[in-house]
Amino acid sequence: MRKRGILNAELNAALSRLGHSDVVLVADCGMPAPAGVPVIDLAVVLGIPRFEQVLDALLDELVVESCTAAAEVRNTPAEAWLTGRFTGVKYISHAELKVLSGSAKLFIRTGEATPYANAALVCGVPF
Repeated sequence: MRKRGILNAELNAALSRLGHSDVVLVADCGMPAPAGVPVIDLAVVLGIPRFEQVLDALLDELVVESCTAAAEVRNTPAEAWLTGRFTGVKYISHAELKVLSGSAKLFIRTGEATPYANAALVCGVPF
Protein backbone atom coordinates (compact mmCIF):
# COMPACT_ATOMS: atom_id res chain seq x y z
CA MET A 1 0.00 0.00 0.00
CA ARG A 2 1.22 3.47 -0.84
CA LYS A 3 1.84 5.66 2.18
CA ARG A 4 1.54 9.05 0.48
CA GLY A 5 0.44 10.66 -2.73
CA ILE A 6 -2.73 9.89 -4.64
CA LEU A 7 -4.23 6.67 -3.29
CA ASN A 8 -7.14 6.36 -5.73
CA ALA A 9 -5.93 3.50 -7.94
CA GLU A 10 -7.86 4.57 -11.04
CA LEU A 11 -6.64 8.17 -10.80
CA ASN A 12 -3.08 7.10 -10.04
CA ALA A 13 -3.00 4.84 -13.12
CA ALA A 14 -4.48 7.55 -15.37
CA LEU A 15 -1.91 10.11 -14.19
CA SER A 16 0.91 7.67 -14.88
CA ARG A 17 -0.17 7.46 -18.54
CA LEU A 18 0.02 11.24 -19.13
CA GLY A 19 2.74 12.81 -21.24
CA HIS A 20 4.04 16.22 -22.23
CA SER A 21 1.31 18.54 -23.53
CA ASP A 22 -1.55 16.25 -22.47
CA VAL A 23 -4.53 18.13 -21.04
CA VAL A 24 -6.20 17.24 -17.74
CA LEU A 25 -9.53 18.91 -16.99
CA VAL A 26 -10.22 19.33 -13.27
CA ALA A 27 -13.92 20.08 -12.97
CA ASP A 28 -16.61 21.08 -10.54
CA CYS A 29 -19.54 18.71 -10.15
CA GLY A 30 -21.62 20.55 -12.76
CA MET A 31 -19.23 20.52 -15.72
CA PRO A 32 -20.45 18.09 -18.38
CA ALA A 33 -18.01 15.29 -19.10
CA PRO A 34 -17.08 15.18 -22.78
CA ALA A 35 -17.83 12.05 -24.79
CA GLY A 36 -14.85 9.79 -25.31
CA VAL A 37 -12.64 11.29 -22.58
CA PRO A 38 -11.83 9.03 -19.61
CA VAL A 39 -13.56 10.32 -16.47
CA ILE A 40 -12.36 9.86 -12.92
CA ASP A 41 -15.34 10.80 -10.75
CA LEU A 42 -14.16 11.69 -7.26
CA ALA A 43 -17.40 13.40 -6.18
CA VAL A 44 -18.91 11.90 -3.04
CA VAL A 45 -21.48 14.51 -2.04
CA LEU A 46 -21.93 18.17 -2.92
CA GLY A 47 -18.71 19.92 -1.88
CA ILE A 48 -16.59 16.82 -1.26
CA PRO A 49 -13.88 16.65 -2.36
CA ARG A 50 -13.25 20.33 -2.94
CA PHE A 51 -11.65 21.58 -6.14
CA GLU A 52 -8.69 22.99 -4.19
CA GLN A 53 -7.99 19.68 -2.49
CA VAL A 54 -7.94 17.77 -5.75
CA LEU A 55 -5.90 20.46 -7.49
CA ASP A 56 -3.28 20.43 -4.73
CA ALA A 57 -3.04 16.64 -4.82
CA LEU A 58 -2.55 16.76 -8.59
CA LEU A 59 0.09 19.49 -8.35
CA ASP A 60 2.05 17.30 -5.93
CA GLU A 61 2.13 14.58 -8.60
CA LEU A 62 2.26 16.38 -11.98
CA VAL A 63 4.41 18.88 -13.77
CA VAL A 64 1.99 21.50 -15.10
CA GLU A 65 3.21 24.03 -17.64
CA SER A 66 0.01 26.02 -18.05
CA CYS A 67 -3.53 26.47 -16.82
CA THR A 68 -6.61 27.60 -18.75
CA ALA A 69 -9.89 28.57 -17.08
CA ALA A 70 -13.19 30.11 -18.08
CA ALA A 71 -13.25 33.91 -18.10
CA GLU A 72 -16.42 33.65 -16.02
CA VAL A 73 -14.30 32.46 -13.07
CA ARG A 74 -13.14 36.03 -12.52
CA ASN A 75 -14.40 37.55 -9.26
CA THR A 76 -15.28 34.14 -7.81
CA PRO A 77 -13.40 32.26 -5.08
CA ALA A 78 -12.13 29.86 -7.75
CA GLU A 79 -10.17 32.65 -9.43
CA ALA A 80 -8.05 33.05 -6.29
CA TRP A 81 -7.56 29.28 -6.10
CA LEU A 82 -6.07 29.32 -9.60
CA THR A 83 -4.07 32.55 -9.49
CA GLY A 84 -2.59 31.49 -6.16
CA ARG A 85 -1.15 28.39 -7.79
CA PHE A 86 -0.41 29.46 -11.38
CA THR A 87 1.14 32.52 -12.94
CA GLY A 88 -0.39 33.67 -16.19
CA VAL A 89 -3.68 31.78 -16.12
CA LYS A 90 -5.14 31.88 -19.62
CA TYR A 91 -8.84 32.75 -19.82
CA ILE A 92 -11.29 31.64 -22.48
CA SER A 93 -15.09 31.56 -22.47
CA HIS A 94 -16.85 28.79 -20.56
CA ALA A 95 -18.22 27.53 -23.88
CA GLU A 96 -14.66 27.34 -25.26
CA LEU A 97 -13.50 25.49 -22.14
CA LYS A 98 -16.22 22.90 -22.71
CA VAL A 99 -14.96 22.43 -26.27
CA LEU A 100 -11.35 22.21 -25.03
CA SER A 101 -12.38 19.53 -22.54
CA GLY A 102 -13.18 17.28 -25.50
CA SER A 103 -9.46 17.10 -26.32
CA ALA A 104 -8.44 16.26 -22.75
CA LYS A 105 -6.70 12.98 -21.98
CA LEU A 106 -8.40 12.92 -18.59
CA PHE A 107 -11.46 14.54 -16.97
CA ILE A 108 -11.46 14.63 -13.16
CA ARG A 109 -14.81 15.45 -11.53
CA THR A 110 -14.70 16.89 -8.02
CA GLY A 111 -17.58 17.53 -5.66
CA GLU A 112 -16.99 21.29 -5.92
CA ALA A 113 -20.13 23.43 -6.12
CA THR A 114 -18.49 26.82 -6.71
CA PRO A 115 -19.46 28.11 -10.17
CA TYR A 116 -16.78 27.88 -12.86
CA ALA A 117 -14.32 25.95 -10.67
CA ASN A 118 -12.82 24.22 -13.70
CA ALA A 119 -9.27 24.24 -15.03
CA ALA A 120 -7.53 22.72 -18.02
CA LEU A 121 -4.01 21.79 -16.97
CA VAL A 122 -1.36 21.18 -19.62
CA CYS A 123 1.25 18.66 -18.55
CA GLY A 124 4.89 19.60 -18.70
CA VAL A 125 8.08 17.61 -18.20
CA PRO A 126 10.41 17.60 -15.18
CA PHE A 127 13.53 18.25 -17.25
